[in-house]
Amino acid sequence: MNTIGFHEGELKIQRQAGVEHEAARLEGMLRPPQLTGGAAAFLAQRDLAVLTARDRAGRMWTSPLLGAPGFLEGGDSALQVHRAPMDGDPLQDLPLDQKVGLLTIDFAIRRRFRVNGTLSRADHHGLLIDVEQAFGNCPAYIQQRTTRLSPEAAPVEESAGPAAWTGDFTPEQIEVITGADTFFLGTTHPARGVDTSHKGGFPGFVRTDGPELWWPDYAGNNMFNSMGNIAVDPTTSLLFIDFTNGAALHLSGTAELEWVTPGGPGDDDGTGRRVRFHPEFTSTTRLALTTGRDVTYSPHNPAVHP
Repeated sequence: MNTIGFHEGELKIQRQAGVEHEAARLEGMLRPPQLTGGAAAFLAQRDLAVLTARDRAGRMWTSPLLGAPGFLEGGDSALQVHRAPMDGDPLQDLPLDQKVGLLTIDFAIRRRFRVNGTLSRADHHGLLIDVEQAFGNCPAYIQQRTTRLSPEAAPVEESAGPAAWTGDFTPEQIEVITGADTFFLGTTHPARGVDTSHKGGFPGFVRTDGPELWWPDYAGNNMFNSMGNIAVDPTTSLLFIDFTNGAALHLSGTAELEWVTPGGPGDDDGTGRRVRFHPEFTSTTRLALTTGRDVTYSPHNPAVHP
């Protein structure tokens, strides 16, 4: 299978959405990366990253990594992460030689950067990722906020380890999900590996529906990296962070892309696309990361329709 350019799932969704010509102009972003210059400087300034990988049971999770600026160190074709998932995190004790996806984000200036590759080292000193893809994304749907990281970057209370899904969201989980203006999405492809992306909108853009949740797919850069992965492999993971108190909800399961009537109920941006997620496992952690309640919402956010 070709490992350069868009894969079959991305091309399929681009065709269905009618944007294959627009997407083709961006294919050069997927060339082999160099984490030098501006990319290395951006990485070095961050104190928050989000990693998608598999635990020792093979379950995929998306988890935060916190560290003082400098904990992400880019090189020509490798990324050193001088921090490992914290105790109690579902990705604690990561297996080596697996595909992983990392995203780092600066909420204050609405900028994000994705790094995908193979995990070649994981120990108490941190992680080493041999990079295969690295690219930035547009600022759309990023809410502007200033996060604060405690010096020790440690959990502030005990975490609940992975548990099988019981079939119902708790009231606390519903509050975190439906109150979120941001979450992180992990997806995978059998040949291209793992990817972590950011999703944002006004609070309420993610809906719970019985034992499932879903969100409308907003117009973006037309590459459809996440949606293309889901079209090939439904394995998916989600991370919700309550930035006011550091509470984090991790969900591992599967997802599917649904095509609906454009502009119909819940189709906030009129794309006619939404993603439905089926949880299989859940975990909770609490981070030493908080922000004030003052948030400037992205001007790109569509209004949330019932």
